[in-house]
Amino acid sequence: MKNLVLPTLTSIGKIRKASFVRRTRKVSFFQEKFLYSLLYAYQGTELGKKYGLGDIKNIDQFRQRLPVQSYRNYETYIEKIAKGEPNILTPDPVVYLNLTSGSTGKQKLIPVTKRSRQVLNHTNQVGIGFITEAAHKCNLPIGKLLLTSSVKLIGSSSGGIPFGHISAGDLRLNKMLYQQLFAHPYETLLPIEPRTRYYVCLLFALRNCNMRIIGANFPILGLQLANYLNSHAEELIHNLKTGKIAPWLQLEPNLRVKLQRQFSPLPQRAMRLEQILKSEGKLTPQLAWPNLSFIITARGGTSNFYFERFPDYFGDIPIFGGIYASSEATFGIYHEFNNDGVILAIDSGFFEFIPPEQWNIEDPKTLLPQELQVGQHYRILVTNYSGLYRYDIGDVIEVVGFFNQTPLISFRHRVGGLLSSTTEKTSEFHAIQVMQQLQKEFNLPLENFYITLSEHELPAHYLLNIELIPGSEIRDPERFLAEFDNKLQQANISYQDKRKNNIVPPPRLRIVAHGSFAKIRQRSLKRGISDSQFKFAHVSEDRKMLSGILIQQEVRLPGDCQFTT
Repeated sequence: MKNLVLPTLTSIGKIRKASFVRRTRKVSFFQEKFLYSLLYAYQGTELGKKYGLGDIKNIDQFRQRLPVQSYRNYETYIEKIAKGEPNILTPDPVVYLNLTSGSTGKQKLIPVTKRSRQVLNHTNQVGIGFITEAAHKCNLPIGKLLLTSSVKLIGSSSGGIPFGHISAGDLRLNKMLYQQLFAHPYETLLPIEPRTRYYVCLLFALRNCNMRIIGANFPILGLQLANYLNSHAEELIHNLKTGKIAPWLQLEPNLRVKLQRQFSPLPQRAMRLEQILKSEGKLTPQLAWPNLSFIITARGGTSNFYFERFPDYFGDIPIFGGIYASSEATFGIYHEFNNDGVILAIDSGFFEFIPPEQWNIEDPKTLLPQELQVGQHYRILVTNYSGLYRYDIGDVIEVVGFFNQTPLISFRHRVGGLLSSTTEKTSEFHAIQVMQQLQKEFNLPLENFYITLSEHELPAHYLLNIELIPGSEIRDPERFLAEFDNKLQQANISYQDKRKNNIVPPPRLRIVAHGSFAKIRQRSLKRGISDSQFKFAHVSEDRKMLSGILIQQEVRLPGDCQFTT
């Protein structure tokens, strides 16, 4: 079984991928086919009857009959589903409820059925086909995977439907498959406490010197895993040498016994890792697993900021984005290493796009995939088998090209993820571009950053909050701040106009104490956000985000006034 699963999976992936590529040549035809099939299947649901889905004959009629909708339009229906009422949004029984992370807003519950799960599995298989092709082109073997995502369920609804994060649902529903793919036992994902889970996953994965793949939902989690490996290197090596799992780990007694039975001494591997740690003074994933082929983690959005630090831990191995998806929907499939563009997932949903001039209109006119233009930004709408229609998740994407007739898109930022002292609308994408350039120019990798607005001035100053990595310093912080201002003007023309005309005051730099962003993350986890789903907003008008955080130094540009009190 162990030797057959991976070849079988890659073979299926190649077939699925070839079929998907053929459909990308007729995007209009297959998008219409998807929509009509869904409307026919879902016409008898409570929502389907409300909108008369069975009477809709064309796309224009679909647009006219159903408004653009957000989660608040579905809350009443979701409450009924949670109570166990059938045939509300989906004709099929709801087997699971995806719980959104809540890191960018209120947590939501999204219905999952066997049918919607099959659609996701199909998309994942297409992704495997693309990653297999990419690895083959680069002569990179595909092998065992290290993943630290939790499989913990959050709970069950009043109607007995389990709910939790999408990654947990996927891992649980496909347990038999993942058991064959992991470089560690499936049970290592059971610990609730994140540091314990990281530790046992690393401990078992270190036994396999030929592990090929590291997976992380987001790049920051990949960096955290690398830091955890290095900071616990001596104890991990000691455990490998003795064959005893560390006693301080927060493991339930039965789970500890089960894991210990699968763990035995590996003195030669421990000796090799000990030699590496002694000679290099550190233990990074690249050093621990010199045969790593690639990393799978989210691309686009804020990812590039964290990718600047990847070479220090992972070397120059390629990065594959996997699937661009959320708890609500699957939007795209990555097709190449080190490429932020995803092919629109035309088998996973019916997609519409709102151009910027329509964003503030109650009933916006939408475009179809074949009508998009390269270089333009759009809000993306999806209709899918979760029972969501013309659903606006709030993602802003950029069209970066076409794959045959199907758009290649890249996530840029969330609607509302904008910063305005007046009306300049600085996005997270602008900020990431600027901070990437500054890190390179000043040779200064940052732990993290957060841009918000000052509280007491009108118009407000931009506050650039940064945390330096231990042992580093900014030799000329005033020049760093001036370059931030200049580069942000280049990235955002509206900001440039308002700065030159003194409408927006000069920005300020604040250097926060080491460990500040780790504290912010812990606050979020205490509010119930999963560690594997946590997404940090780098741009926000939430001035309270850094409350209680120590500001070690504040820097202002010449001519900047003092804070108003």
